[in-house]
Amino acid sequence: MSKTVLIVDDSASLRQVVAISLRGAGYETIEAGDGVEALSKLGENKINLIISDLNMPNMDGLSLVRAIKSLPTYKFTPIIMLTTEISSDKKEAGREAGAKAWMVKPFKPEQMLAAVSKLIS
Repeated sequence: MSKTVLIVDDSASLRQVVAISLRGAGYETIEAGDGVEALSKLGENKINLIISDLNMPNMDGLSLVRAIKSLPTYKFTPIIMLTTEISSDKKEAGREAGAKAWMVKPFKPEQMLAAVSKLIS
């Protein structure tokens, strides 16, 4: 059975690029445009890993990570932040919230796939 990755980003084109890379590697993908939509998708599906942007409308990535980590079913689900933010303060906030990896846009698909496979092998 293939693993499912939830891609959360307010950019539809970025979600599409990430989804194409993941599907090409055999993963199932589900997409959400912001943190609020992402939380609604968690109840409908079994998610093995989450890739989330930091800066989004309605609910930002850090708030989303904290909300996910408060859910017993998803407490240990790995989360990769995929963002344009490079400041060490933001990275530290992401780590404290529960993110397992931090990738900066633009990203190389092979680097993202390596991180995904390491976190959900």
